[in-house]
Amino acid sequence: MSVRIADVAVVGGGIVGAACADAFSADGLSVELIEAGIVGGGASAAGMGHLTVMDDSEAQFALTSFSLRLWKRLETALPAEVEYSRCGTLWVAADDEEMAEVERKRQFYTLRGVTAETLDARQVAEAEPNLRPGLAGGLLVPGDRVIYAPCAAAWLVKRAIAGGARVRTGVRAVSTDASMGAGMVTLSDGGRVSAKHIVDATGAASPDLVRPRKGHLAITDRYAGFVRHQVVELGYLKSAHGHDIESVAFNVQPRATGQVLIGSSRQYGIGDSRVDAHLLARMLRRAVEYMPRIATLSVVRAWTGFRAATPDSLPLIGPSPRNGQVLLATGHEGLGITTSLGTARLLADWVAGRKPPIPIEPYLPTRFPAEVHRG
Repeated sequence: MSVRIADVAVVGGGIVGAACADAFSADGLSVELIEAGIVGGGASAAGMGHLTVMDDSEAQFALTSFSLRLWKRLETALPAEVEYSRCGTLWVAADDEEMAEVERKRQFYTLRGVTAETLDARQVAEAEPNLRPGLAGGLLVPGDRVIYAPCAAAWLVKRAIAGGARVRTGVRAVSTDASMGAGMVTLSDGGRVSAKHIVDATGAASPDLVRPRKGHLAITDRYAGFVRHQVVELGYLKSAHGHDIESVAFNVQPRATGQVLIGSSRQYGIGDSRVDAHLLARMLRRAVEYMPRIATLSVVRAWTGFRAATPDSLPLIGPSPRNGQVLLATGHEGLGITTSLGTARLLADWVAGRKPPIPIEPYLPTRFPAEVHRG
């Protein structure tokens, strides 16, 4: 087969890869996007679709808040199938200790220009009547959003194609090599792509420093108005970024269809993609603890996905220490949908030699010694 030539080859057609293809194409570069399955069909389809500001570290806040601003610039352009929702996030506190965390988060966000409002027990009950009585209060972050990520990824790819990008689906990248200032991607069908830059946006399948994290989700039948916000327990923070082998936390979202999306669970060291009935039951019990009436809803489907986690809970964005021709765009864990646009912008600015809107240094793969990058 002939060798196809591009400025950038993006390997992985999830929402991060789709955003990268769109950003490079918008810069006038020729782009080849390679996806082993269907666009948006991997971790992007297995996620909750939140676009949220997070504050575990200054670097996490910088990337999530920057990315959320980019998403908001697209509000009027996004098609209906993306299901863009301005529902905001309600973090709920079970006790006084968690209310102290509410106040810390409120101060952190407010000092950095993000609107956040502390709610008392009565206000939380008014905001979400199906929550259990007796919660201590919560934090409302009205600027957070929710989207349907598979359709968002498909839309970004359509924009990239309109800008001249070429897309190959159903074909795996089996190897990447670099020599003489160019990279070569060999495909499972025998084809090859030569590119100045190769972007690894394969998520948990990346050969670099990522650890697959399995998660479960469930969705109900249609119950319009049952949930009004994305609702998350404050205990989610300890669960989401801890390294326990197995954990669950309460997290629900309203979908545009009227359905309720229920999460979440985390498992490390599990390669089997099948639903774990025991863990799913634990996750649903946790949801019922916070919203007792969830027990009366009909769950119509449950599924799993794998997310790429890093040791410091920050993504890998920039040249691989093992191969400078390869730009990493992986390790986003549960924030890939939020941070996809920011990741793409940082990489596009890196290639173009532009000063990025936020520093890229906290996310550079070189923050880890080269010898710890496996593969």
